[in-house]
Amino acid sequence: MFNKTNKPTPPAAKSQPTPIVVPPLETPNVNLNRAKSAVGTGARPLSSFGAGLLIEGNITGNGDLHLDGTVRGDVKVGHLIVGESGNIEGKVEAETIEVRGRIVGSITGKQIKLQATAYVEGDITHDQLAIDVGAFFQGRCLQSRRAEPITVAAAASAPAVPSDFGAPSLNSYDLNALSDLK
Repeated sequence: MFNKTNKPTPPAAKSQPTPIVVPPLETPNVNLNRAKSAVGTGARPLSSFGAGLLIEGNITGNGDLHLDGTVRGDVKVGHLIVGESGNIEGKVEAETIEVRGRIVGSITGKQIKLQATAYVEGDITHDQLAIDVGAFFQGRCLQSRRAEPITVAAAASAPAVPSDFGAPSLNSYDLNALSDLK
């Protein structure tokens, strides 16, 4: 009725509602044939145990495992992720281990990460260990070192130890053992 252009608006334009544009839902890109394609590429298939599962016994394999349930037994897999609701009571062995839940038992792996929500009671044998602030850990950290093969050139350049060196005492040092501290 009151407008600056003095042009009457048609009654049909006023009564039509503005259309609502809904963007299409994005579908995740999931490879359902991962197990088939994983054989040729060297990748391991991922297995998952949900929060409501209780397994009494050992789990072994070379694949990846995401665990949100409870395992009462030993777990030996390729890569392991223990979710926040995950619980393991037994020995754990894997190449890489990420702990967000609870483990009571020894842990052995190359790369181990304890997230802030982790609870671990037991010894950890590792090559690399990362512990986030807030994680609970009660046990020993044992760093395993890869044994480097001795080459002929390294053996020839090593200093000779006198044969009358005798038994080591508290004040003696093995210089060969100290050389890896550099």
